[in-house]
Amino acid sequence: MTKAKGYAAQNAKDDLTPWSFERREVGPHDVQFDILFCGVCHSDLHQVRNEWGGSIFPMVPGHELVGRVTKVGEHVTKHKAGDLIGVGCMVDSCRTCNNCKEGLEQFCAEGCTMTYNGYERDKKTLTYGGYSNATVVNEDFVLRVSEKLNLAAVAPLLCAGITTYSPLRHWKVGKGHKLGVLGLGGLGHMAVKFGVAFGAEVTVLSSSPSKKEDALKLGAHKFLVTSDKEQFQAAAGSFDFILDTVSAEHNYSQYMTLLATNGVHICVGAPPTPSEIFSFSLIMGRKSLAGSLIGGIPETQEMLDFCAEHNIVSEIELIDIKDINKAYERMLKSDVRYRFVIDLATL
Repeated sequence: MTKAKGYAAQNAKDDLTPWSFERREVGPHDVQFDILFCGVCHSDLHQVRNEWGGSIFPMVPGHELVGRVTKVGEHVTKHKAGDLIGVGCMVDSCRTCNNCKEGLEQFCAEGCTMTYNGYERDKKTLTYGGYSNATVVNEDFVLRVSEKLNLAAVAPLLCAGITTYSPLRHWKVGKGHKLGVLGLGGLGHMAVKFGVAFGAEVTVLSSSPSKKEDALKLGAHKFLVTSDKEQFQAAAGSFDFILDTVSAEHNYSQYMTLLATNGVHICVGAPPTPSEIFSFSLIMGRKSLAGSLIGGIPETQEMLDFCAEHNIVSEIELIDIKDINKAYERMLKSDVRYRFVIDLATL
């Protein structure tokens, strides 16, 4: 075992604090790397506070890692010491089910191994995330990162990026489509960037009029204030797709009225409580309510390569790790434009 240090939640009520722990030794197919930057995802907060249930403590959060390889196992062929790499939300899967064979490891029939708050394939060893100085990951779940981009701003691509890229690719959103992006936060701002890059007409749907200027700067073509009844009603039947990034409770049936016939409302935000939907909001117009979860390893690599080619990164605020608890407080108030990223040099 190798010694590591990071910040951890010891329970669901207290702040994250410094914590020393152990990582596994580098196996034949493993990659060890120093973590340079780690994004702060809203799901980190959900899990630290056990809002989804099933949280395991102590917990070292973080699943948006960018780092530099320091050591590889004897059978590793994809990476070498010195390589710039990334690791996202998962670090292993069964490899044998149909989903895994198709590059959809996020839907592994046996359950993928999450980067933190989960167990390795032995079902005994707890995984710890990227709020730490270094980690060890199987080479098949390590991704190439371009040297051309701002590395700190690349980190959120490993979750916020792929979470929005994947459904837009799956539903083939592009030229000729009208896309509504519901919510302009960590996920929403990436949805705008990708939607525009794919050629869609993008409208940001937000209850905050103050976000209009930012939405347009990010490339959105239009902005709709959802709290304005007149604007909302005027937009009825306008969109082919709505990408819903909101993680707070909201009325799905209300937003279904904004979809055109055969429109699709795609959920990527994850409210902590169940929601009701009026069946006629689906029936009238043959509309669909769908969901999407990150992306598989091949698609995540595709996304990183696309971002390198088109110079797409997240809008971030770089923070010292000692300020992580303040960052959580600010995140609850939506006081971040648009993703916190931890500089692990401050650990």
